[in-house]
Amino acid sequence: MKALGARLREERLLRNETQKVFASRLGVSIPTLYKMENGDHRVQLGHWALALDVLGHVEDLDQLLLPNESLFAKYERMQKPKRQRASRKGGQRSIESKSE
Repeated sequence: MKALGARLREERLLRNETQKVFASRLGVSIPTLYKMENGDHRVQLGHWALALDVLGHVEDLDQLLLPNESLFAKYERMQKPKRQRASRKGGQRSIESKSE
């Protein structure tokens, strides 16, 4: 959490915003922003989501919810042949041609 808070602080400083201005953009109090920047684990997840949205990184939140997959499982999945099926149109044509 401390590394995440440090990155949040870096982003705020790159934008040259004071804690007061940035906190108001996030809709949080200055003490809450201070806690976020210091990696306090008690800050609500919703505040972090708002911060990611304001910074243009809301899609990064999806990375937290990805299932863990080992490299071995990923390799095995890639090695399996993909199942292919005939299209429904192709199957209908062959039936129609048999009846003629």
